[in-house]
Amino acid sequence: MMDQSESSAALNSSSPVDPSPIIDLVEAFRRSKAMFAAVSLGVFDLLERAPGNLATIASRLRVESDPLERLLDTCVGLKLLRRNGELYENELVASTYLCRSSKRALTGYILYSNDVLFQMWSHLEDAVREGSPRWKQTFGIEGGIFDHFFRTEEAKQTFVQGMHGLGVLSSPKVVEAFDLSQFRRLVDLGGATGHLAIAACERYSQLQAVVFDLPQVIDSARTEIRQSAVASRVEVAAGDFFRDALPEADLFAMSRIVHDWAEEKIQPLLAKIYERLPTGGGILLAEKLLRDDKTGPISAQLQSLNMLVCTEGKERSLNEYRQLLERARFRNVQGHFTNSPLDAILAVK
Repeated sequence: MMDQSESSAALNSSSPVDPSPIIDLVEAFRRSKAMFAAVSLGVFDLLERAPGNLATIASRLRVESDPLERLLDTCVGLKLLRRNGELYENELVASTYLCRSSKRALTGYILYSNDVLFQMWSHLEDAVREGSPRWKQTFGIEGGIFDHFFRTEEAKQTFVQGMHGLGVLSSPKVVEAFDLSQFRRLVDLGGATGHLAIAACERYSQLQAVVFDLPQVIDSARTEIRQSAVASRVEVAAGDFFRDALPEADLFAMSRIVHDWAEEKIQPLLAKIYERLPTGGGILLAEKLLRDDKTGPISAQLQSLNMLVCTEGKERSLNEYRQLLERARFRNVQGHFTNSPLDAILAVK
């Protein structure tokens, strides 16, 4: 750690401090927005069908050639596209994650980031000043968080598919973080498309699972479950886990649920889960973990800011999850960093 005199000497030295980290951050949003725009316009979907030259792509997307060329060349620079002579084509990473037809598509979350988060983050300063989400300031609408996510069918599908894309990346890592072989019946609360329940049943042959979510989400779960190899062991049930009785289970899971809410709302839910479990039953949380000293990882720090802008909640450290869970009488709280978009926390009754 430099003291003030050392800092002044460094600033006055003939070798200036490297400004590249600052320049990189100044330009960072431009890289994100270039990818968002290309996904939104359908560039990667079009090129997945066949490579194309500038004139063909512009004609099919109904956009002007010169600005499109700048966007395409930027995507080449970002290593999302490559150019062979006059033809543009997708790099493998774009084919895998940026095309709506891919089973591993992240397009839902990208479109949600473009249409919702990009706008809301422009009010981050006000979120920090006032400590509240920015829905009304950004969109002029009141209501709970999921009122906004589900305000139209298109908005709902964008949000649900966005969570699905991240879940496909994370859920296999979450269910392998701990040995779950002692459990027989998993209920995934707020399970969306069923990605965690499917991953758990694929890994543990003894497991039966239920995806429990709001009625307007269940059809998305049914679609994904039917296409899985474990469809016979995964069922769906409609309900609101805050208000309705919970299905029977010896393992409850929640993925990206706890971080949405303030403690006064999540604590009664944890207590409700505890009461529904048999002795020895478990709770599995899939969330992004902060280190206990809050020094990182940066992905969790940024996601915690995202929770400030969008929700009542925040990201937490394992010690903070331990306090939450132990207040609900859970014990043996363990955490595991998975090197995926979500980490894992397990506790038992």
